[in-house]
Amino acid sequence: MTLKPEIQSRGPRRLFVRDGRLRWGWRLPAYVALLILCTAALSLPLVLVWQLANLPRLIFQPISMAAYLGGVLLATWLARRFLDKRPFVELGFQRPPGWWGESILGAALGGVLMLGIFAIETGLGWAQVTGFAWQDESSLNVVGLAALAFWTFTVVGVVEELYTRGYLMQTLAEGLGLTWAVLISSALFGLLHLANPNASWISTFNLVIAGVFLALGYVVTRRLWLPIGLHFGWNFFQGTVFGFPVSGGEGFTLIRLAETGPDLATGGAFGPEAGLTGLGAMAAGMALIAAWGRWMQKKI
Repeated sequence: MTLKPEIQSRGPRRLFVRDGRLRWGWRLPAYVALLILCTAALSLPLVLVWQLANLPRLIFQPISMAAYLGGVLLATWLARRFLDKRPFVELGFQRPPGWWGESILGAALGGVLMLGIFAIETGLGWAQVTGFAWQDESSLNVVGLAALAFWTFTVVGVVEELYTRGYLMQTLAEGLGLTWAVLISSALFGLLHLANPNASWISTFNLVIAGVFLALGYVVTRRLWLPIGLHFGWNFFQGTVFGFPVSGGEGFTLIRLAETGPDLATGGAFGPEAGLTGLGAMAAGMALIAAWGRWMQKKI
């Protein structure tokens, strides 16, 4: 007795397809491939033009960041459309009344937490303000560089939340549950920064905690607006406003800051994310988000 052809093919097919779409374990590497292809397709021509035309940074960087954003958005849209067969907006971009307030809340929380780190370090003598950008830069240059930093950190916030707390974490949650998805995506988030300048295993561990911190914003709201705002606010105020290194990187800062405190506390050349001050700020931030979430539930 032989099985019908459609039943014979069902067994192997089940390894790849379930409910009419690719299984979650296969969608993840397919998404990574799409990310590489789409970002390369949009970014590499710009790099070539930059090398040939020798474009100034203030022209090249915002365009290249736009290409990076476009590549990640395109890759994620393609994955949602053809692999997940789900609407892109359901990844965390729903817009109920007041949705924009979640982004503002996240950005403000990032700024307040970084202000707290700045106050602690300067108050304890671990950091000293040595000057300000407008003392040795023209007003036009200060505005231009600050705007460039604002745009850069906006793109970084959108992109990193889109593929970590967005596609990666939510796809993992389909197969493993949300708790494991948060832990695994946060671990990957930390490891992705291991190649950054001045990175260490301490900074990597702290960035794993940062991943959990950002994921909590999604867990509470089931949207990405709060994590995106928080990611932007944390980075922008950390680097551009208060003058700390951002994940080991140096850039334009409004406040010139010299750190002399112990690296264990301040994070040293990597910035607060590798120190106890940053870890404490993340713990405070998680407590505040959890309290805000409970308060919002009572209002419903």
